[in-house]
Amino acid sequence: MNRLENKVAIVTGASKGIGASIAKHYATEGAKVIVNYASSKEDADKVVKAITEHGGTAISVQGDVSKTSDVIRLFEETKKVFGTLDILVNNAGIYPSASIEEVTEDSFHRLFNINVLGPLLTIKEAVKLFENKGGVIINISSGVSTTPMAMIAEYSATKAALDAITVSLSKEFSGRNIRINSLLPGGVETEGTRMAGITGSELEKTIIANTPLGRIGHPDDIAKAAVFLASDDSAWIHGEKITASGGVYGL
Repeated sequence: MNRLENKVAIVTGASKGIGASIAKHYATEGAKVIVNYASSKEDADKVVKAITEHGGTAISVQGDVSKTSDVIRLFEETKKVFGTLDILVNNAGIYPSASIEEVTEDSFHRLFNINVLGPLLTIKEAVKLFENKGGVIINISSGVSTTPMAMIAEYSATKAALDAITVSLSKEFSGRNIRINSLLPGGVETEGTRMAGITGSELEKTIIANTPLGRIGHPDDIAKAAVFLASDDSAWIHGEKITASGGVYGL
């Protein structure tokens, strides 16, 4: 049974990593997917090709979520092609690590513009397309929003802010049939972690050693949780922070 049959879903930052996996899983579950990307058109088109070759429906749309004009164009293209929207996944984000000595105005604003302002702008446009039928919003946060680590003060702050947005909007959406939740991954191996040298490093070994399930996460681990949160299986889950970390951020 396809849990997202005929649903229309936007996944931001879906050209690689967790976003790409979510887009593919949604398509497998029957959704029509808009693969958003900021700069990696080639990678986004590969995701679309992988979906369509398996009988799914997807398009790629460029857009920097921190720019109002780009966000408006993303949703206009969605309406033009599919006519509506049912699911928004705010996955686009950046993850630089920096000591306090390295923090600058530019680094702060770049992080908050993409990781916090971006979801606010996309949600603002999404509710217009949800109209009276409602919809589902999933904010991809991080376990560090509640349990920050060293060297990522700025990043942790953006994810804590994103969780606050989730809770606040869950109350604002009362009576509008819009569900919103945060999904908090733990350590996940992606193209980004490999490029940053985390994969195979001592840091990765430390993460694995502190993870009760004994391994690093994979994008599919997060994508499966994102399918659940987008489907009617989670109809009673709203305004929550759902952690998928192999136990590393468990209570």
